[in-house]
Amino acid sequence: MNPLGDVLARRIRAHGPLTVADFMAEALGHPEYGYYTTRDPLGRAGDFTTAPEISQVFGELIGLWCADLWSRMGRPDPIVLAELGPGRGTLMRDALRAARLVPEFLAAARLYLVETSPVLRRAQAKTLRDHKPAWHETIATLPPGPLLVIANEFFDALPIRQFVKTEAGWREKLVGLSAETDDLAFALSPGITPAVALVPAALRDAPPGSVAEIGAASLSVMDGLAERLVAAGGAALVIDYGYLGPTCGETLQAVRRHQRHDPLESPGSADLTAHVDFTALAEAAHQAGAWSWGPVPQGAFLQALGIAARLERLLRQAGPGQAADLGIAVRRLIDPAEMGTLFKVLCIAAPGLPPPAGFPEARPGVITRRPTEPR
Repeated sequence: MNPLGDVLARRIRAHGPLTVADFMAEALGHPEYGYYTTRDPLGRAGDFTTAPEISQVFGELIGLWCADLWSRMGRPDPIVLAELGPGRGTLMRDALRAARLVPEFLAAARLYLVETSPVLRRAQAKTLRDHKPAWHETIATLPPGPLLVIANEFFDALPIRQFVKTEAGWREKLVGLSAETDDLAFALSPGITPAVALVPAALRDAPPGSVAEIGAASLSVMDGLAERLVAAGGAALVIDYGYLGPTCGETLQAVRRHQRHDPLESPGSADLTAHVDFTALAEAAHQAGAWSWGPVPQGAFLQALGIAARLERLLRQAGPGQAADLGIAVRRLIDPAEMGTLFKVLCIAAPGLPPPAGFPEARPGVITRRPTEPR
């Protein structure tokens, strides 16, 4: 067992099994051994690759989307431009480069990065040194004023709780210790716990063996973000892989060196994520008084923003090898068989905000669609 595994095992022996959410929080954010505390996870040399690292076009279009929405908002000056979990700063670097087409927006924008990883903060400082970013631990401490937020692959890394339907009813999935090996092992709560109330009513009659994932941490973050938007104005763009809930299915996964990994093996050495319930996020925002648009598939969103035209312009300036790479990268972003459908885009905004670019809905509303099959 690795050092963090030893820490968790001692905690379990002293206080009992952990919820999956508690385990994820420690594995990702432990101050000494946590995954994001100790490494830069991105790129070929890391564990996974995100859309901004695949193609510069992704960040460029997001930057132009922000400048356009700022104009639709009435061009407030100053405006808080914030990114949640900015990785190496690649998305924001490309976004701000493209936003030079609207110099008034750049002059009004004040850049803030919500990041807890000291390793990634150093990378962001290097990438964005010309833009004078300031860092915050949470959304709650961002300065007052109208707000534009980008959250790309942020919510999928927030802790979830898992519940399993048994013949005796719903039981919470926990992380304990194996009686045979004393290693970390999944187990079910022996009886009904108050947390079972988190399972949506629509799933209560699911058949035995069903798994429900509840992103309580995500809903808390969205509640605080939506309250801020309602009070001060602005919008948040959420881009992530996920589904329209509620529905059953287990999506918790660990990734290490671009391969699936046992979530309990060597905690802190692999990324842990779960698919995002976009319906739940939108409903949480509505309960706080905000409006929502989408979600729409990432491929459709990027095409609506003009990714084909941007690619064509880049191809005119590229050599044969570069052209092939550019085409492959853009196809990866928009192809339904790649990231185009699994990844979705949701906009949360203050009431009264004009419809944002990239969303076909003329009017905001809560999501009422339901998936036709389990995820």
